[in-house]
Amino acid sequence: MDYNFPLDERTISRAIITRYHQDLLSLLECDVAVVGAGPSGLAAAYYLARRGLKTVVFERRLSVGGGMWGGAMMFNRIVFQDPARGVFEEVGVRCEEFAPGYYTAHAVEAVTGFAYAACRAGAQIMNLITVEDVVLREDVVAGLVLNWTAVEMAGLHVDPLAVRCRCVVDATGHDARVVRILADKDGVVLKVPGGRIRGEKSLWAEVGERQILEHTGEVYPGLYVTGMAANAVAGGYRMGPVFGGMVLSGKKVAELIAEQLAAGA
Repeated sequence: MDYNFPLDERTISRAIITRYHQDLLSLLECDVAVVGAGPSGLAAAYYLARRGLKTVVFERRLSVGGGMWGGAMMFNRIVFQDPARGVFEEVGVRCEEFAPGYYTAHAVEAVTGFAYAACRAGAQIMNLITVEDVVLREDVVAGLVLNWTAVEMAGLHVDPLAVRCRCVVDATGHDARVVRILADKDGVVLKVPGGRIRGEKSLWAEVGERQILEHTGEVYPGLYVTGMAANAVAGGYRMGPVFGGMVLSGKKVAELIAEQLAAGA
């Protein structure tokens, strides 16, 4: 094979800069902005994009997948229960039954499977971008204020940029970062008992898995929670290294948003 192809460094740089700027400009307005590319965020993005909604995922880290990459204590196998098996199989992740109702998959295959499925469905994933604030319009969350993660880490005084969307999904896990920003800065009353972030409880897998679906939903006009952020906001139990509830929560929040946006169209 003759690989004597002339390369120009300027063309390489121009291609990267041009295409990235095109992506960024196209995302200044979208239907749904998902914050966090963990299992629930990727599942939500997949199901949202499949419904034809313009969806973008903002991930503050270099890599996507959240805590799914490492399984548990760096044993890179993940566990999920039978009700979630269909979601894993739908995105092409191979599943093995371990015990009645318990299934396992390779953590790396699961992360890459969900990320690839979300991208192929039409979702755009933007990594290395952190959320500084939300955009409010008449007491409705209508967008996000963004900056480079490196700017935040370095403590640089660099102004952010803003994007607009019809709704936001907080999929930031235990931190519930987006909801916490809104609650801390604006003192809003959330749609949870007591009207405030209650904090995550200690591990109780059975109850925590059930609660993660119960708590998935809208916590403020235009702002939804999924995954561990849902339990952290509502005061649910931690479930530990089991991922069925995470992906089912992502699917549920996508269905709720699609219904809400269709009703308001």
